[in-house]
Amino acid sequence: MSEQAPSIADFLARIATLEVAVCARDTTIAERDEQLRRERAEAALRIQRLQLRIDRFNRKAFGRSSEKLDQMRLELEDLETDFAASAPDLELPIVADTDKVRVLPVRKLNPNLPRKRIVREPSCACCPGCGGDMRAMGQDSEEMLDLAAQAWQVMETVRPKYSCRTCDKIIQAPAPAKAIARGKLSYAALAHIMMAKWGYYLPFYRQVQMMAAKGVDIERSTLARSAGYAAALLDPIYNNRIREIGRTRTKIHTDDTRLPILAPGKGRTHKGALWVYVADDRNSGSQEPPIAWYRATMGRAGESVMSELAGFTGTLQADGFSGYNQLYKGGAIREAACLAHLRRKIFDVHDSQPTELSTTAMAGIQAIYWIEEEIRGLPPAERLAARRRRTRPLVRALRRQLMRQGKGLSRHADIAKAFAYGTRRWRAFNRFLYDGQLEPDNLIAERAIRGFTVGRRNWLFSGSFAAAERSAVVLSIIETCKLCGVDAEAYMADVTERIQNDWPASRWDELMPWNWVRRQAMQLSSAA
Repeated sequence: MSEQAPSIADFLARIATLEVAVCARDTTIAERDEQLRRERAEAALRIQRLQLRIDRFNRKAFGRSSEKLDQMRLELEDLETDFAASAPDLELPIVADTDKVRVLPVRKLNPNLPRKRIVREPSCACCPGCGGDMRAMGQDSEEMLDLAAQAWQVMETVRPKYSCRTCDKIIQAPAPAKAIARGKLSYAALAHIMMAKWGYYLPFYRQVQMMAAKGVDIERSTLARSAGYAAALLDPIYNNRIREIGRTRTKIHTDDTRLPILAPGKGRTHKGALWVYVADDRNSGSQEPPIAWYRATMGRAGESVMSELAGFTGTLQADGFSGYNQLYKGGAIREAACLAHLRRKIFDVHDSQPTELSTTAMAGIQAIYWIEEEIRGLPPAERLAARRRRTRPLVRALRRQLMRQGKGLSRHADIAKAFAYGTRRWRAFNRFLYDGQLEPDNLIAERAIRGFTVGRRNWLFSGSFAAAERSAVVLSIIETCKLCGVDAEAYMADVTERIQNDWPASRWDELMPWNWVRRQAMQLSSAA
């Protein structure tokens, strides 16, 4: 019996089944393609992040950091030295950016430096040709920078004794007060040791080697103890006045860096921190003297800043560290963010993978800094007027770019993270537009702490928390002197001697660096 032919319904059922199978296969293929696309996108993003990280490491190792620039300068100095040795009499022109050759200018030496005059007379007092008498007709002179080598000397203090011929009473001048009882270092020597340690970052063992080369035999432990005693003399200047005056200002810059502190008997270090606080309003035309002080802490917690700035009211210019957030809650302290941090985050991406988006953002920030360069030093009212007229449109355009174009980016992209950093803290970034006293960034504090971060390589850690606090005291004195244009070594030598000779506490203000330099100038003028 022949098979029955399939009916139309059977054909339609098979077609429907095939269509369902095809749709299911298409769905599976589409899901697989979508999964593949996501995996490829994630892989590309991961490659981008890794490439960015590699570029950051390369820039840190070989890029334009201050330390690497110093290394490049050293290499350039070696090349210039080699060239000068091979062609000592050749005068090289300087080629400017305009390709115009200009002659090397004759630089004047500092007129305030001490001078030694040497007159070179001819070997013959008469004319070597005919033997006639000579007459003066002028002279040629030139100046060279010379170095009088540092010389250690022994200062002997002699106190003669006298007796009365009538009553045999003996009189003698009192012994001068020493910085250290039975010590062998003068105030000037102690100031030099402290300046070398905390101003030029030379550890004590290196100073011992340098002194030995000059014929001075001294132990490293002696230098360490002596510097500790001298630093203790400066403590009233640091605690009683510098910190007190600094916290009365209306704007403070702050930053921190790591400070490893040795844990006694454990062979490891604590994760300590060194904080810097700077009150410097000279960019807004202020006549108030700049002040900088440091604080060492055993950890990097916001409570350290809260206790240090207790009672302070005004604006705190800082980075985005979350530990500062508690300070802003009460409203007594306003937050002003650092535009330089936003620029660095965008630059990290732009330097590795430049795009039109990052290029536009960098150009906008650079334009803001050009305006800031022009108005630096003007009074707050003039700075504020210029910012309202010229800077505010640039800032608003930058914000529109961050908000609008940032939304179309993957939140995992590095440029999106940089933009998100700016949008989250935009109110703090924007604050300098409404106060002519404020700065757009926190570079004032970063400059104050940069020297320590470079010098830290020489000692790696502090031997104890007391040593870390001592470093904070001396660093505060040195940095404040630098900001005030004062010779820190001469200042410490003079002030430690005055304090040791029972300087009255009611006259601490006279010993502040900004008053000390005026006092020295008055003494020099009266002596003249």
